Formats: sequence, structure tokens, C-alpha cells
Amino acid sequence: MTDLFKEKAQDWDANDMVRGLSIGIGAAIHANVKLDNSMTVMDFGAGTGLITSQIADQVERVIAVDVSQAMLDKLMAKADLHGQVEALCRNILENPLSDRFDLIVSAMALHHVENTEQLIACFAEHLKPGGKIALADLDAEDGTFHPADIQGVYHHGFNQDAFRSILSEQGFKDIHFVTAHTVNKGDKAYPVFLVVAKRA
Repeated sequence: MTDLFKEKAQDWDANDMVRGLSIGIGAAIHANVKLDNSMTVMDFGAGTGLITSQIADQVERVIAVDVSQAMLDKLMAKADLHGQVEALCRNILENPLSDRFDLIVSAMALHHVENTEQLIACFAEHLKPGGKIALADLDAEDGTFHPADIQGVYHHGFNQDAFRSILSEQGFKDIHFVTAHTVNKGDKAYPVFLVVAKRA
């Protein structure tokens, strides 16, 4: 499997847009999800750990999952995450984990997965009963957020009503959307939502 983020990983954390996104999404997670030190958390599409690093010291354990080994290498090089985080380079849709989680978080990874329904079903299977998701991604946009020739982008954001329907169909309830951040690129604004929901 080609690591589409191998080159990007080298200076990912230095990117102002990436940093702004992670700060905004992290703040939204803290404002909308109650974290405690008994929780096990999956960070899906964890990348270099910019979200993981904001929650790891408030929960029992984080499993950082990504299909880019280069990104996870950057995460595991961060000394403050040692002993708190386990990194797994794995496609959980093809190779699910045996663990069940209290919370699954994800930031800007959903648009890189082709089958959204399958992904949400996979999240439900990885949650304990009553477990929660806190997922952040772009609101539906016109396709200009990413370069036209980029690989591995399957969705130009998500319509919130359609996404809510997918969550409901997969058994999630108490579904709540907030705007976590807005990315300004040129003369365009791209809102980023955080959706929190509970597995029945």
C-alpha cells in the first residue's frame, strides 16, 4: 500500500493550517466530550498525533491508528506521548482491532475513506455499548479545498443531514454537530464540523 503522506509527514506539524485545524478540533472535542482517566480512545487517522497529544494525558490509553507509517513515526518520536499511546499502522476496515473503545476521535480523515457507511459501521463495531464518536471533517464544499490532482481524497466534505442519516442507520443516537473551526484559503472559507454521537 502506497503511503500517500510519506513526504508530507516530514513538515506536517509546521503547517500553519494543520496546526490551526488541530487546535480548533481539539478545543471542540474538549468542549463537547467528557474525558476521564478510565477511558480507552482510538484516534482514527491519527497522523502525527496532533489530536492525540491534546487528550492522551486525560485518558487511560490512546490507540493511534493510521495507514501512514511515516506519520505514525513522527507521532512516536514525541517524547511526551511515550507510555500513553500505542501506534498501529493498519486499515481497520480490512483488519479490525480486537479492542473496544469508550471513544473514537478523528480529525480530517473521513474524506480519505471511500465508503463512509462502511467506516461508520466499523466505528460502531469498535465501540463499547454507550461509547462515543467525536469526528471532525469538512462541511460539503465545491472541491477547491484540495488540489485537483490530489490522490486519496474521495469526498469534498460532507453534508451534515446526509451524515446524520448514516450515523442513525448505524445505530448512533444523541447526534450533535458543532462548527469546530473554519479554514480560510484565499477568498474562501471552509467550515469544519465536529459531530458527537453515542452508540446505542
